[in-house]
Amino acid sequence: MSTEAENMKVTYTSTNVDMSRFHAWFDEALRTLRAQQGATYPAYIDGVEVRSEQAPIEDRSPIDAEVVLGHFQACTKAHVDQAVAAARRAQKSWRKLAWQERVAIMRRAAGLIRKQKFEIAGVMCLEVGKNRLEAMGDAEESADLIDYYCDQVEQADGFVRSMKKMTTIETNTDVLRPFGVFVCISPFNFPMALSTGMSSAALVAGNAVIFKPASTTPWTGYRLYKIYEEAGVPAGVFNFITGRGCDVGDTLTFHEGVDGVVFTGSKDVGMRIFHGLSERWAKPCLMELGGKNPAIVTASADLDKASDGVMKSAWGLQNQKCSACSRVYVHKAVAADFIERLIAKTKAISIGDPCDADVYFGPVINEAAVKTYLRVVDQAKAEGEILYGGHRLTEGALAKGHYVAPAIVRVSKESTLLREEFFVPFLAVCEVDSLEEAIEESNKAEYGLTAGLYSGDEAEIELFFDEIESGVTYINKRSGATTGAWPGAQPFCGWKGSGGSGKGGCGPYYVAQFMREQSRSVVVEK
Repeated sequence: MSTEAENMKVTYTSTNVDMSRFHAWFDEALRTLRAQQGATYPAYIDGVEVRSEQAPIEDRSPIDAEVVLGHFQACTKAHVDQAVAAARRAQKSWRKLAWQERVAIMRRAAGLIRKQKFEIAGVMCLEVGKNRLEAMGDAEESADLIDYYCDQVEQADGFVRSMKKMTTIETNTDVLRPFGVFVCISPFNFPMALSTGMSSAALVAGNAVIFKPASTTPWTGYRLYKIYEEAGVPAGVFNFITGRGCDVGDTLTFHEGVDGVVFTGSKDVGMRIFHGLSERWAKPCLMELGGKNPAIVTASADLDKASDGVMKSAWGLQNQKCSACSRVYVHKAVAADFIERLIAKTKAISIGDPCDADVYFGPVINEAAVKTYLRVVDQAKAEGEILYGGHRLTEGALAKGHYVAPAIVRVSKESTLLREEFFVPFLAVCEVDSLEEAIEESNKAEYGLTAGLYSGDEAEIELFFDEIESGVTYINKRSGATTGAWPGAQPFCGWKGSGGSGKGGCGPYYVAQFMREQSRSVVVEK
């Protein structure tokens, strides 16, 4: 890829891109990737290709379920044992490597992602159903996450700190050291950024990693493995396992040779992992567990800005983001105007094959997501009113994929649709009498990841910051009411049922969570 293409920058909220050139390079990447469709890919343990005797897993595109993107290994419990043993061996030398050398290797990985970002983004268009800009943002964030976590190690001087002396003959030092072997389990929705963020923090801290991507996005996971391999991560330090969760999931996360787990996914699965890791002693379990993210629109809000921000956060990646806006509390005085604007902007988005340059809204990930969508739409019909959408899309080529129309519904504040996470393009709107009522209703959900407010009143903004139970908050954000966090800008920390440690990815305290503290006192008597 040319230096010009490499230097283009796309985030979830901004671009500095010549779009004609961007799309030309994207088209070229898609042609290359389509020529590779249907190949068989190995797992990697200790740097060696591994092939399972089990029937391979078919990676099918949500755009067209008849298209097989690749065949991936159905690894077994025996493969998990091999990966854990390899990781434990390799970690001993990796942790002893000077932190400056680990940082250099990881920065090479970031550079390789930038060089390959059009192909990486193209894989995510095909495999996840992301549109072009969403996919490129995912790839760009991956590289920035690595660099940001390397910055943390450098700024902390390798996490070695001199401490005060209690006597004149002693030297006291505080050191953070890696735990050992981390399992990294990633979801389908940000298969590059989340996988890279979790694994790179563990690696730069000196841990070895066993990586299992989501069963629906193994191709993206494979690309990450090859990036690390080319960057110089030693054999066994990063192992790539594919397989069905029912076959290898518990064996991997609860293996006695595993020292910690970093996981992004559902609250139910995350809590099961958390409890399962605590039988012998409390192992580190870093979790980001989704959200039911509210946007609040007050009577003083700029409704054009609010409807823009809600539309973008609700329909970006078909609402399949942990941070997606899935509920809106709008003041009764402006509700009719806001809803009219929101529906008009939703009608204007283009729906279709997300690989096409002009498409904004693609498919949901699989048939199970379609069924969830139809189920919650039926519930909304019984409990409230369908304002827009609420049906499967089967016109023309859409019939081959997992396409549904974005659904906007109006419900009362008693509806469970305002509190449960569905991960489908479904937005519940509820009218309220005050900001205080909106915050109270927002906080009733078990989740506390992101939240947005639209208001022209400084007192309302301060009240929102003080009372909302969410780790990531936004005010008057046109580019996304509840979405768009970026490394070093918005730490991504879930409260309540959305997280565990109180310190999130993209933030300044993340890498240190993959390490444990050791106090070193040396006494020299003359």
